Amino acid sequence: MKESSDKTFRKLKGVLSDVFPDYRASFDRAVTADDVPGWDSTAHVGLIVEIEDRFGITFEPEEYVRFKNLGELADLIESKS
Repeated sequence: MKESSDKTFRKLKGVLSDVFPDYRASFDRAVTADDVPGWDSTAHVGLIVEIEDRFGITFEPEEYVRFKNLGELADLIESKS
């Protein structure tokens, strides 16, 4: 899968900032859920729902955990756009 565009990643970072407002480090492509305080299973579901809403896409259940980091999540979003 090709690397997602800067526009997609910037929009994803906006969603992440809204869902995890206390995260003070930079959201970059290498960030994982383990790096973000409060990113647990409940927050993950909320993030997926927010991404689906803002990007106008729908994830299949098996895609909820397919990505290992934000770069792969952005790539997955772009593949659905």
